[in-house]
Amino acid sequence: MTNQTMTTNTIAMTQLSAHAREEIDELLSHFPAEQKKSALLGALNIVQHENEGFLTEELMELVADYLGLAKIEVYEVASFYSMYELKPVARNNVAICTNISCMLMGSQSIVDHVEKKLGIKIGDSTDDGRIYLKKEEECLAACAGGPMMQVNHVYYENLTPEKVDEILDSLE
Repeated sequence: MTNQTMTTNTIAMTQLSAHAREEIDELLSHFPAEQKKSALLGALNIVQHENEGFLTEELMELVADYLGLAKIEVYEVASFYSMYELKPVARNNVAICTNISCMLMGSQSIVDHVEKKLGIKIGDSTDDGRIYLKKEEECLAACAGGPMMQVNHVYYENLTPEKVDEILDSLE
């Protein structure tokens, strides 16, 4: 490890929270030492969650430094995957799957119901900053339980308008 790498990693270690470092280290323990990039998705999830649901350029750089990756590698991943937000949205993130399986099981009626209930469209946040209705998700990998949605990383399946109301009304 070069002096520059050690210095950069030391900075990342002091600026990432102790909890984030502990969680990232746990992820890293599941991969060969030379495959730190394998922990990137999980590491971004951890720091995004700690930062009220979005990633900053500084956080992405800290993750890159901590994992020993090029900053551009982290930016490419964070900007590609829809699970990462690069700007503040709201306290609660709601994503409704609209892939073919969920669509055939009625996901469009769930999208319509949520938009009407919250008075917003997909991609918008409520005025009070309570809920962000993420852009439509192509697939959340719960095809047998459609229609489904993800709220703050928790899956809800076999949705009905009543079940959706109960979930959304419980959010702070």
